[in-house]
Amino acid sequence: MIKPLKEYLEQSLGQRGDSKSQSKIIGGQGRHKKREIEKVEYAIVSSVDFQIAKDYEQIIDWLLQDKLDMAYLGPMSYLEALDRGAKVEPLVAPIDKYTGQPWYRACIIVKQDSLIKTLKDLKGKRIAFVDKLSTSGYLMPLATFKKVGINYDRDFAQVLYTGSHSNSMAALEDGIVDAAATNISSYLKRQKSGKLTPQNSRILWESAPIPSSPIVVSKRLAPELILRLKQSFISSPEGLEDIIGTESAGYTLVSYSDYAPIVQLRKYLNLISVPGK
Repeated sequence: MIKPLKEYLEQSLGQRGDSKSQSKIIGGQGRHKKREIEKVEYAIVSSVDFQIAKDYEQIIDWLLQDKLDMAYLGPMSYLEALDRGAKVEPLVAPIDKYTGQPWYRACIIVKQDSLIKTLKDLKGKRIAFVDKLSTSGYLMPLATFKKVGINYDRDFAQVLYTGSHSNSMAALEDGIVDAAATNISSYLKRQKSGKLTPQNSRILWESAPIPSSPIVVSKRLAPELILRLKQSFISSPEGLEDIIGTESAGYTLVSYSDYAPIVQLRKYLNLISVPGK
């Protein structure tokens, strides 16, 4: 849950350090993320509060407006933020509980009794995506559709943007769509609710590994504070839910180069010009 992560960060970063800092805020999609570090003599975190963002677009806007100093972004929205001029760098990324690695897989799920057996069977069907800044809920399926000859603009009966992975899966459960783009971790977590199960749903397609979603930090922060943040995350106990509510197996350091495969996919889909670093 968010509460244990909040308590962990407050305890870890609430100890005396060696540098002063300004007030800081963390933002993230679908979860409350706001972190304040007061102006005190030794950069002590006084509290960790949380604020919900409606989508990745809003997080990027907050970063550009200097309303955030840290944020949780997807791989694609991180690169979009750089394109739009956000002065951020990736700090850490969660280690996926199911793979034990700092990557995850996108997938498309359908009902177990669906007549959809291949990706090409999706033509003429209704499909749910998360939003156009979602890596697993949009970018990866879109790239695969292009490779297999599915025209995104004309081959579907309906395209629905739901705003979240849970909403996309709910649309499938309720029969609003015939398929939903999400990721393996979100799908497995959804199964715990008892709504989507291996008995009533199945994976139609899954992607190659995707670099895990980064927690990014403003380049305006003092290097000493960024180091403390890295140390806090990579020293976190296994089993804490990450800041979007997915249980992780800890965190690992990441850099811009880790997201090179996503850079190439965005170029392949003409979604990028020249990335800003």
